[in-house]
Amino acid sequence: MAAIKTIDLTRVFKREKSELITALDKINIEVEEGEIFGLLGPNGAGKTTLIKILCTLLSPTRGKAYVHGYDVEKEHSKIREIINVVSGGESSGYGMLTVRENLWFFSQLYGFDGREAKRRIDMLIESLSIGDFADVRLNKLSTGMFQKFHLARGLINNPKVLFLDEPTLGLDVAAAREIRKFVRRWIEEDPHRSILLTTHYMAEAEELCDRIAIIHKGRIIALGSPRELVERANPERVFEIECKYEGNLESVLKDIAGIKASLRHDPETGFSKMRLVLVDADIDEVVKEFVSKGVSVLSLKRAVPTLEDVFLTTVGVGLVE
Repeated sequence: MAAIKTIDLTRVFKREKSELITALDKINIEVEEGEIFGLLGPNGAGKTTLIKILCTLLSPTRGKAYVHGYDVEKEHSKIREIINVVSGGESSGYGMLTVRENLWFFSQLYGFDGREAKRRIDMLIESLSIGDFADVRLNKLSTGMFQKFHLARGLINNPKVLFLDEPTLGLDVAAAREIRKFVRRWIEEDPHRSILLTTHYMAEAEELCDRIAIIHKGRIIALGSPRELVERANPERVFEIECKYEGNLESVLKDIAGIKASLRHDPETGFSKMRLVLVDADIDEVVKEFVSKGVSVLSLKRAVPTLEDVFLTTVGVGLVE
């Protein structure tokens, strides 16, 4: 039995003046037990809508969705017993209560008796290495410790399916690395557990996910393991360029046909870096166009294709990190 399965899942919203917006358009995915399944897509792609349906917070317009065989429309109470959700930047919990007190509160919502609740709380505090902060109020925690608390809260019921929505959002490199290590360890401890992960960090998706679906405008446009997806990118057509330009570099890129690019600007140095995928263009001609428009090209090198390039090729824009 699949941990998650959707069949032609569709969700349509009605806006003002009876305008219909299709947030999900015939989504078909199947997440296996023991799998970390990634969902990548730009803002507005449909990721949150899909998670809300799978968590029984929203009903589909058409199609079906199942979590461990339970129908999201007809068996929502059974689904809620075996899932949990952790979102980056969320603010659940009570700031005036300590980490331990908050975890106790959530354990009681799931109906655990005192002995079992204490055992689970102690185990999670130890596993996440937050013992030094267990008796600290939530409103005194750092961002990293706060997110560790949220992860502990999301695991208090030992869910079969865990939804992680941007779990490392806003964390520094060290804190994010700790969260990822724990997530991988948690999934490996029990082959019946599964995770649906959304993230804006390509490296995180490549490191954690067994398979990835790229969603755009409510549709799945690519699906496979990170390696399978990357192999679809042509290494002869991917370049990294460092440049400097006083004007709007994005407008320059829009004027050059046959390319797809993601752009990052460093305000301290004034330099910009871009990943360039040649769809129907020659790199020599592209560089000439840059120069003709006043762009100073400082360096150019062929790049090893990554998941970011696959995203750039399929969606047409970079996924902002």
